[in-house]
Amino acid sequence: MDSIKNDFFRVADVDKHSARMDVIKVDEDQHLVFGWFSVIEEGGEAVVDRQGDVIEEETLEKAVYDFVLTARTAGDSHERIGIGRLVESMMFTKEKQKSLGIDLGRVGWYGGFYIDDEEVWKKIKMGHYPSFSIGGHALREEYTETE
Repeated sequence: MDSIKNDFFRVADVDKHSARMDVIKVDEDQHLVFGWFSVIEEGGEAVVDRQGDVIEEETLEKAVYDFVLTARTAGDSHERIGIGRLVESMMFTKEKQKSLGIDLGRVGWYGGFYIDDEEVWKKIKMGHYPSFSIGGHALREEYTETE
C-alpha cells in the first residue's frame, strides 16, 4: 500500500466491511469515548481485517497523521459526518513503544472522541455502538507474509 486517504472517523455497528475495534472506556459525564481505532499487529502477527486487508505500519501512521491534520471529525455508522470531535490520538508504532519503554503487544491507533450528538451518545451508552470503525481509501496490493 502506497497511500491511504481518510474520509472521516466513524462510530459504527460492526459489519462485514469494518474491522472490529472495541470501545474501551465511556465517560458518561463528559460525552467521551475511547478505544483502539485500528490494530494492525497483535502478538507480532499481522492483523487481517474483515475485508481481508492488512495495513502496513507506515501506511496507517501516515493515514493517522492525515486524519489528525485534516479531519478530526467523527461520523455515525458511515453515514452522517460531524457527530463528534477528536480529543485524543496516538499511533503506537513499535518504535514509539520502544522509546516509551512499553510493549503493548500490539501496533495500532488508539484515541478518543467527544460526542456532540445526543442521539448517538445515547446509543453509545446503551451499547449499540460497541466498537469503532474507520473509513478510508487505499490502493490494494497483494499481501505476502515475510519472515
